[in-house]
Amino acid sequence: MQATAAAFLARPHPRLLRIGRWGPDGIALVRGGIVALPPRLRGPRCSVSLAIGGGAGASEDRGFSYEHVPVFPRYRIRDPYKLLGVDRDASEEEIRSARNFLIQQYAGHEPSEEAIEGAYEKIIMKSYQQRKKTKINLKTKLKKRVEESPSWVKALLGYFEVPSMDIISRRLFFFAFIAGWSIATSAENGPAFQLAISLFSCIYFLNDKMKNLLRASTTGFGVLVGGWIVGSLLVPLIPTFIIPPSWSLELLTSLVAYIFLFLGCTFLK
Repeated sequence: MQATAAAFLARPHPRLLRIGRWGPDGIALVRGGIVALPPRLRGPRCSVSLAIGGGAGASEDRGFSYEHVPVFPRYRIRDPYKLLGVDRDASEEEIRSARNFLIQQYAGHEPSEEAIEGAYEKIIMKSYQQRKKTKINLKTKLKKRVEESPSWVKALLGYFEVPSMDIISRRLFFFAFIAGWSIATSAENGPAFQLAISLFSCIYFLNDKMKNLLRASTTGFGVLVGGWIVGSLLVPLIPTFIIPPSWSLELLTSLVAYIFLFLGCTFLK
């Protein structure tokens, strides 16, 4: 019997661990032999890996975390407007606010976040395509109207062009400054000096486009004369109670001329 027990203890056991470590079946190696712990003292087996990061338990971790975060109840709805809970005529600000609110409420649940982001992108893209289509249709309609207009209208429109907004804004600021300067000095003297500056500026802008100084000078002077004539006819029709007492007839006529000079040097070819 003693020889049999000695042989059993000398045989290596596949489940033996080092001293102080517990085996998965509750078996421990202590000095003097093997002790099998009772079932009530054995540690419970964990069916879900709690390791952080990648590896075999990554998918289990993700699935486990979903049990502790709120799930968006409409994340399977295909209609992006119903999913976000907004009307079809809602503004971009309202759509963006709804998206931000839902993202904050259901942060952590990846399918819900993806559904909310996808619905927001679909609505914004659809809105952009509609605006682009509207602009194209408007441009096509205007082009069609011009093509169907009489020959004299086509010839008249051939003398005009629409520059960039940067050019329009800069020239508008320049002539607005000239007009303000004329108003500020109207009590001291007339706007003759400001009119001369605006005329030379108009000729300079026209020559930059026409590359012909004689033609630019003739056009600029004609625009000034036309503006002065129109101003002389329109100013007497303005009710006197809306005009400041310090504004003379010459000043009001020059303001109309500034408008014509701005339009001429900006939109004439």
